[in-house]
Amino acid sequence: MPSAAILAGGGASRFGGRDKGALLIGGRSIRDRQIAELATLTDDILVVGNGGAPAGLLPPGSPPIRFIADRVAGCGPLGGLDAALATAREEPLIVVACDMPFVTKALLGHLASVVGGEDVAVPFDERGPHPLCAAYAPRCGAAVACRLEEGRLAVRGLLDDLRVRIVSGRELASFGDPRRLLANVNTVVEYREWLARSSA
Repeated sequence: MPSAAILAGGGASRFGGRDKGALLIGGRSIRDRQIAELATLTDDILVVGNGGAPAGLLPPGSPPIRFIADRVAGCGPLGGLDAALATAREEPLIVVACDMPFVTKALLGHLASVVGGEDVAVPFDERGPHPLCAAYAPRCGAAVACRLEEGRLAVRGLLDDLRVRIVSGRELASFGDPRRLLANVNTVVEYREWLARSSA
């Protein structure tokens, strides 16, 4: 059984500072959708951000959630990954960005199952790697800590320091349309587009 972490930190500057995990798509918040998928895979779910639980965070009947703060503040998703790896009870650690509405238990479970002897299993599509929808072995913590210390905060750059199990092409497509599975709601425009598609 893996652990799982939703990386909920960050200022969401392109979204006016709003909590993107609370955005509704198809009548459910992104966070509600993610927790429901992750709860089928693990009973160790972390929400990594500024510490305490925001008001209205958990849907009724949610499994127990642990809320943890970044150990190194102000370092973006890499800081969240560092805190999650240090706190996870099981391995590997499934990581999901808080603004991904359509990730599924099938894809996330597959990522956790194929890490094997590699350091991380990462989906790749035409946009490149998606390291914030991935499964990490605990040993990745050393590489993350090194990059934090050196101020190299790009999560995609972290992959250069790790042995990567690539999940792409037909393997990735077997879980659905990669553009939908790996979609991020980064801006208000993107949110409106996904709302329109979901109501079509």
